[in-house]
Amino acid sequence: MKKNYKEYLKDITTFVFDVDGVLTDGTVTITTSGELLRKMNVKDGLALKTAVNKGYHICIITGGTNAGVKERLQGLGITTFYMGAHHKEEPMEEFMEVYGLKKENILYMGDDLPDIPPMKMVQLATCPQDAVAEVKAICDYVSHKNGGEGCARDIIEQVLKVRGDWNLNFSAEND
Repeated sequence: MKKNYKEYLKDITTFVFDVDGVLTDGTVTITTSGELLRKMNVKDGLALKTAVNKGYHICIITGGTNAGVKERLQGLGITTFYMGAHHKEEPMEEFMEVYGLKKENILYMGDDLPDIPPMKMVQLATCPQDAVAEVKAICDYVSHKNGGEGCARDIIEQVLKVRGDWNLNFSAEND
């Protein structure tokens, strides 16, 4: 019998996130000059920065290549990116090998079909509420939040609380 996802939270030291549909709502606004604009939730940002500050590994694996997305996430302290990744299992394997990570310590959050292969490589597969049915079917946890609306914050906060790393005394440098 499979454990409840909450039983795995205490072992998570590493978060891997897709971008579009997870850290954004999946919509793209195209300007007249052809620039692609996305929006991100600041609550997700605070949780990501808090996890980085507490020493958690965070990796971004995305099919997108938007420099603004990378700049925003780097500003939160994230340093590991695989952009333009359309076959996400290869960067997932590389990330695990480079950092000597075990599947038991990794959580992946994705929302669409390309996320399924790396989800099968980790202990805890998670997704936003509005993920596609095929992703929801294999996930250990489906957030009550949609992509770009706090789903990353939801799962990061759960992990950090279980591990005693969620501190309610935030300073301005966490914003």
